[in-house]
Amino acid sequence: MSWTPAKLVPRSAPLVILILTLAAAAAFGAVSHLVARFNANQQARGHKLYVQGLVEARAGRYDEAIAAFRAALTCDPTNSQYQLSLARALRDSNDPRLLDEAESYLLVLWQRTPQDAAVNLALARVAAHRGSIEDATRYYHNAMYGVWNSDPDANRSKARIELIDFLLKKGAPDKAESELLALATSLPPDPAAHIQAAQLFVQAQDYAGALTQYEEALRVDPGNPFALTGAGIAAYHSGNYATAQRYLRAAVNANPQDADARELLATTDLILRNNPFRSHISDAERNRRLTAAFAQAEERLGDCAKQAGVDLKIPATVTASPLSSLQSRWMATKPNLARLRSPAETDLPDSIMDVVFQIEQQTAAICGPPQGFDLALLLISQKREAASQ
Repeated sequence: MSWTPAKLVPRSAPLVILILTLAAAAAFGAVSHLVARFNANQQARGHKLYVQGLVEARAGRYDEAIAAFRAALTCDPTNSQYQLSLARALRDSNDPRLLDEAESYLLVLWQRTPQDAAVNLALARVAAHRGSIEDATRYYHNAMYGVWNSDPDANRSKARIELIDFLLKKGAPDKAESELLALATSLPPDPAAHIQAAQLFVQAQDYAGALTQYEEALRVDPGNPFALTGAGIAAYHSGNYATAQRYLRAAVNANPQDADARELLATTDLILRNNPFRSHISDAERNRRLTAAFAQAEERLGDCAKQAGVDLKIPATVTASPLSSLQSRWMATKPNLARLRSPAETDLPDSIMDVVFQIEQQTAAICGPPQGFDLALLLISQKREAASQ
């Protein structure tokens, strides 16, 4: 028996179409399976490279992290997390040449989801690297009010704190102050959070604001040593010496080894014991303080003159020294001490202390910062109204 080609070919057209369709379907299924396996392998490889990049970035090896994230993106080019991580690594490499590339990745992500807080925070940090206050502030605000995947309240506070720190470093205390006030109104009842805010107020030289935050921390944790010391220092620098004494004394009692707190407490005690303008003291005590301050100013003036090589016996018209001029004024004022007990001499304490304050301020400028009683008098002169409370 012999076979011919015609006998092997089905003669029914529908059957031919069915066979071809089944063959095509089988081939398509095989190709789809291969493509799916390839994509799965690529995604697995991309994830492995991404994890490797995270490890390198955390270790500060940004060149290696950048290479790993780039390779991860070749495996999964549309993965937004890989793009964000690559942009962060490019930014954190501290290579200014890579900032533009980092920003380009981030702007693409921002255009897709402008409300994404993590993307806005990354853009804010790029702007901060460039030193742009306007751009950094805008993106930090976007991050604060954007959508966070987890713990939004804590992340918003961290973003605001980061902005405040940036503004202070860039010499923009007014802008930082407004952010600090906003931060203070949204803090949780957590001593650490209030202490951190207080430290930022100190950096902005807003000691009254710092004192408020330290006191908030003490309301939650009355014995917190950091808050006690911080409250004492903040009150001291704001001129609120009675409050400073209270907190510094508690801080020293809690930690006698704190030399800085002990030194500030000693100065605070001197101020409170010798300030003639302090309220609720008797006339006799006020006069004693005036006399002691006047005598101390003479001693400080003499010591500074020796240090500066100025002979106070030579008239001021000859030496042209401000110290000689102060000596002349001190001598002219000295006889007025005898009239302190007169009720009619209501302006006399002010005129006497004006001479003391001028001596302390001028000698500090010429001979350097004073110590002890002289430092107390200088601080009273600088914060007279607050020190009188």
